[in-house]
Amino acid sequence: MTPKILVSLCLFLTGFWSVSIPDPNDEEEVVATIEQLFEGMRNKNQALLKGAFHEEAVMHTVGNSPDGTQLGSNTVNDFINRIVEIPPGTILDERIIDYKISIDGDMAAAWTSYMFYINDEFSHCGVNSFQLIRIQGEWKITYVIDTRRKNDCH
Repeated sequence: MTPKILVSLCLFLTGFWSVSIPDPNDEEEVVATIEQLFEGMRNKNQALLKGAFHEEAVMHTVGNSPDGTQLGSNTVNDFINRIVEIPPGTILDERIIDYKISIDGDMAAAWTSYMFYINDEFSHCGVNSFQLIRIQGEWKITYVIDTRRKNDCH
């Protein structure tokens, strides 16, 4: 292999790897977007809630019934409207236990275990699976699916 080809190959591979290595700040920004969602829920802040989501985001919930596993759907607008209409004094507090985040370029996935409280009283626990994309430098939630249960919460 000629030195010119070897140098070109090294430059190409170096450029490829540098694009593939996520920026350490990306993970913090993904967490900040998800935290914005939960801050909006706690404060019933429509602007914070809406700002966390992409305009075409989708929401699902995995539920159980006597007939087996069910998939529930929700639009982001319906979700936001339900949150902001909760009576004053009622605080919804989703407490994230841990984050597992994977990022590839402008796409991220976050798996978060949580405990959910209403006015400091335990309601349920589960897992959220978030999908996010970065648009014009900002991470936005494009998809979230969650589980909910009252038992086996850690």
